[in-house]
Amino acid sequence: MSADPEERKLAAIMFTDMVGYSALSQRDDKLALELLEEHRQMLREIFPRFHGTEIKTIGDAFLVEFNSALEAAQCAIEIQRALAKRNADIPPDRRIEVRIGIHIGDVVHRGGDVYGDGVNIASRIEQLANAGGVCVSMDVERQIRNAIETRFEKLAPTELKNISVPMDLFRIVLPWERPGTPVAKTQAPPKSTSQKIVPSAIALVLLLIIVVGWWWMAQSRRHPSGSAANASAPRQSEAATIPEKSIAVLPFENLSEEKANAFFADGVQDEILTDLAKIADLKVISRTSVMQYKSGLARNLRKIGEELGVAHVVEGSVQRAANKIRVNAQLIDARNDAHLWAQTYDRDLADVFAIQSEIAKAIADQLQAKLSPNEKKAIEQPPTTDLAAFDLYSRAKSLLLTASFSVTNDQDRRKAIELLDEAVKRDPSFFDAYCRLAYAHESLYAISGLDHTPARLALAEAAVQAATRLRPDAGETHLARAQYLYYGLRDYASALAELEIARRALPNDPRLFEVTGYILRRRGQQEEGLRNLERAVELDPRNFFTLQQIALSYQALRRYAEAIAALDRALAIVPDNAETRANRGSFYMCWKADTRPLHQTIDAILAQGPDAIATAADTWFFCALAERDPAAAERALVALGDNPCWGESPIYLSHRFGEGLLARMTKDEAGARTAFEAARVQQEKIVQAQPDYGPTLCVLGLIDAALGRKDLALEEGRRAIALMPAEKDVTGGSHVLEYFAITAALAGEKELALQQLEAGLRAPAASLMLSYGALKLLPFWDPLRGDPRFEKIVQSQAPKQ
Repeated sequence: MSADPEERKLAAIMFTDMVGYSALSQRDDKLALELLEEHRQMLREIFPRFHGTEIKTIGDAFLVEFNSALEAAQCAIEIQRALAKRNADIPPDRRIEVRIGIHIGDVVHRGGDVYGDGVNIASRIEQLANAGGVCVSMDVERQIRNAIETRFEKLAPTELKNISVPMDLFRIVLPWERPGTPVAKTQAPPKSTSQKIVPSAIALVLLLIIVVGWWWMAQSRRHPSGSAANASAPRQSEAATIPEKSIAVLPFENLSEEKANAFFADGVQDEILTDLAKIADLKVISRTSVMQYKSGLARNLRKIGEELGVAHVVEGSVQRAANKIRVNAQLIDARNDAHLWAQTYDRDLADVFAIQSEIAKAIADQLQAKLSPNEKKAIEQPPTTDLAAFDLYSRAKSLLLTASFSVTNDQDRRKAIELLDEAVKRDPSFFDAYCRLAYAHESLYAISGLDHTPARLALAEAAVQAATRLRPDAGETHLARAQYLYYGLRDYASALAELEIARRALPNDPRLFEVTGYILRRRGQQEEGLRNLERAVELDPRNFFTLQQIALSYQALRRYAEAIAALDRALAIVPDNAETRANRGSFYMCWKADTRPLHQTIDAILAQGPDAIATAADTWFFCALAERDPAAAERALVALGDNPCWGESPIYLSHRFGEGLLARMTKDEAGARTAFEAARVQQEKIVQAQPDYGPTLCVLGLIDAALGRKDLALEEGRRAIALMPAEKDVTGGSHVLEYFAITAALAGEKELALQQLEAGLRAPAASLMLSYGALKLLPFWDPLRGDPRFEKIVQSQAPKQ
């Protein structure tokens, strides 16, 4: 009989080994066998998910083969996470912990087994891993470091038993791994005296190099005009621009069995972040940005630090079971992956807020941040004594965070209001919940503009008053008042005064700069408003909504190239956001009067499926109008459902209005009239609910103009301008003025339309409807085409070559 054929291949080999199994077998053989079997079942369920092939077991160890280093590493991380969750509430003597080692190299398959250096090295590497840890060779680290969000710590130079060449090895840092566990090291053979002298000499030389380098850098700082300074002048290290006392608190890992506790873990992390943000001596990144790094896998902290512009990060985990809680937190220098501080807190659940304060103060102490008495008092004040109310509050904050990615995401805002109402019902003294509740009502009233009713504004005011009664002098109270004065009353001067007071107590809150930017923008101070929005992004660098607002500021200034660049910054955060991709294409169309890039973008979004195109269907309809393509316009209206066919906050044109435009495009005058009549019925109800709101009345005038009711349309348009004059609100007022120009054009009043058009172009902020592309391509302006004055205006807006 011939021998089994050999197969040689490149493979990733993973060795796993149960920690303490031999000792447990001697103490309690029955328990050891029970845990061994449970361990095998758990791991065997995980291997196939990452295409791992179990080669064999060796006592309490597994030998597993993978086709790639990436799959092996992902499998190892998943094993350790599953075991960490399993061990969270298990007595120490019943915990299952494993060490894992991974190497990639040549192996030989023979007789159902695997041989070769790849196997031998993996088995040696496994012995160097922590309990609950993963150790990999340099070959593995090189292949996965840019393919997986993970962080590595390089181990000290190590000689592996029976391996002739020293190897660089790395530990995968896991957020749930026990801190401070020493890595086992293989004892190297004794060295001769001559062998010892060489490393000593090398160390001495290295020390000399370091000292000389330090002196050279010191001289460079003292004598910037000298040769050392000139040599370094062309390039300044990015790390030098990052403040030393800067920090991001990343989302904590939820190790609890119940999925619902994920909101609780978010709440714990957010309270620590909020406490640290009250310290003026620190730069603290906002929750909106850090929550985008929520992941069960280990993170690449160096990359995160660079993206957020911080020197330090905090990682941690939360385990909640019955009336007990365990919180683990680690402070890490993101520039070199060094662990600066770590602590595990095992307490009663009722102590959770005390734990959060202790962690914040410990981190501030590690960073040598100055803490004023008022800051210390603010950190120590618990948000509530009702944990159920805290759960509701945490869920609401997460929903409001999601809603911030879309202006018209009212569903999440309304659900957040329900949760916050329940929270304050449970705890009427829950100050932070009232502040969030006020903002949630204001966002429905003003940000989306779809519920701009006196009733909604009254609810916002009631929440602000409740917060004021509880803590009249708190920074959050002044911020809540400022937001109400701005969003609700458009009282800019009073809002700015409140923001200035709030700034003293909330040094790291990006909302102060964000709202300031919006106010200045509405007062016509576009450039200064833009600077404030950019300052907000420094504290909240991955805030998708603020970056979109920066893009709108550039668009209002007719600086389209910079507007598109701002949208590119937003898309770098959420690349698949169809709405923003479509907006980018519409900006280009309005800038260049070229629909091809937008058309290509729409085609790409259509290929993603109906869910993607639903969020960009209004821009698709906009493109179809510009291209005079009724078939595409009809498909876009179907995709829109009942949503507006076009919207430039605060102006929203209904779906039925879009049907009227489509019918008129196809010369179906009867169909157009039916659609416009239906649109008018809808809009009149909105105006009745919001009688003193200019934008809704402006849209009613536009509909009446489409129906040929000239006098009524012009009356409504003029009243809309009086309700929202550009002198009081440059952004909203300019939009109302511009759409009144369209109303006049549709009503056949050419002279008035041209006057309003010229006034709109002189305004400090311009809408897309007054861009070169819109004037040249959209049917709204067809009544003015051919008039020399209109054609001259269109040409004046053409991009300069």
